[in-house]
Amino acid sequence: MIPRFARGVRLQEDKARGRWIVMAPERMFVPDETALEVLRLVDGARDVDAIVDALAARFDAPREEIAGDVRPMLEDLVEKGALTW
Repeated sequence: MIPRFARGVRLQEDKARGRWIVMAPERMFVPDETALEVLRLVDGARDVDAIVDALAARFDAPREEIAGDVRPMLEDLVEKGALTW
């Protein structure tokens, strides 16, 4: 499955506040550092496995551990309407 931002949703830097935000129609999310690392890899081209592989390599962490965190987070963001498959 390939996650992508839903229509009208985007990840952007809020320079005035010095943080990244997910802007969506009539709402916004402030991702924590872990979520931000994942969302930066959501480009509509990488599937979940590619995202997990990139994070496992970047943080030199076990792939299974990364997958156990990434998959539920992406599913939650799909349920909230920020991402689609």
